[in-house]
Amino acid sequence: MSVRLTIIAAVAENGVIGRGDELPWRISGDLKRFRSITWGKPILMGRRTFASIGRPLPGRTSIVITRDAALPLPEGVLLAGSLDNALALAEAEALRLGVDEAAVIGGAEIYAQALPRADRLRLTEVHGAPDGDVTFPAFDRAVWREVGREGPIQGEKDEFAFSFVDYERV
Repeated sequence: MSVRLTIIAAVAENGVIGRGDELPWRISGDLKRFRSITWGKPILMGRRTFASIGRPLPGRTSIVITRDAALPLPEGVLLAGSLDNALALAEAEALRLGVDEAAVIGGAEIYAQALPRADRLRLTEVHGAPDGDVTFPAFDRAVWREVGREGPIQGEKDEFAFSFVDYERV
């Protein structure tokens, strides 16, 4: 894949990324960063992540990965039967849009499949351990090099302090 593959996730200290079909926190700074990183790019996600968002995100091309070939999706949302299919769609879409990056935005199963192929991780490390039933997959930090860190940060509306941490594959 000539387009860079980036994984974007907010991960608590206990590995939690979700509770049911929702985020287990309210952190407005994370949502703003997510928007700026993904704007104008193809975003890849699983069916449950798409359902939890509830709509295509404006300014981005949504690619939903599911084994349900008959899944009804809104106009403009692309359906992929596998990660390989989604990556091919993302590459074509990135070239069409004139961008050099596609972003994987969840959930846990899609993150686990994409991790061995990702070029970058852009994580929001949430400084807390909320209850949750969805976790980010364990990954070998020896194959990643930290290239940027900002924080800890906590705005008045944020439930937890957090840090933005970027990694590139070694």
